[in-house]
Amino acid sequence: MTERIRVLVVDDHPLFRQGVVHSLGTDPGLLVVGETDSGEEALKLAQELLPDVVLLDISMPGWNGLMTAERITTACPVVNIVMLTVSEEKDKLIAAFKAGARAYVLKGVSARELTQVVRTAASGEVYVSPSLAAEMLVTLTQSKAPDPLQELTDREREILGLIGSGLTNREIGERIFLSEKTIKHYVTNILQKLQVRSRVEAALLAAQHKRTER
Repeated sequence: MTERIRVLVVDDHPLFRQGVVHSLGTDPGLLVVGETDSGEEALKLAQELLPDVVLLDISMPGWNGLMTAERITTACPVVNIVMLTVSEEKDKLIAAFKAGARAYVLKGVSARELTQVVRTAASGEVYVSPSLAAEMLVTLTQSKAPDPLQELTDREREILGLIGSGLTNREIGERIFLSEKTIKHYVTNILQKLQVRSRVEAALLAAQHKRTER
């Protein structure tokens, strides 16, 4: 007989938490081994019980769900975290996965869908509610590629402009009253930030950026 998936339910709303416990209890493949209303207690139970999955709300007094997820993941890396929340904020979604969550589910999910998500997380797979996944995909595809020139300081931009004018390190140093050695250091930083191999490539990148701004 296949072992049941052991689940710990964490939510500070008793009625909702009991509903989740009841829903999961109707699935013969799942076993709720504990429940609590606080992040601090959740960490203790996770360490004692080592459940396969922790269902965790984000908004809780004391330790919120993100803090709790991070601490459980650190203390019990074998435990899979499923965030069960009303929050549709993309920042919360990203933060949850950074904290170690394997799944992010909205509380409007059906009992049947929730049990499937628990199974998915227990197997080590990642899951995001379809509506949020679609929205994140649209955001990512519409976002502009990062501009490497934005990484430069004002001084580095100035030096890059002088490189584009064909000046040597010594000439640049004389122009802005810095030593040739200091200019060389700046140039090295500029090449690294722009991810190019030579002064010529850096100057071409700067020239191309100027053309696109017009």
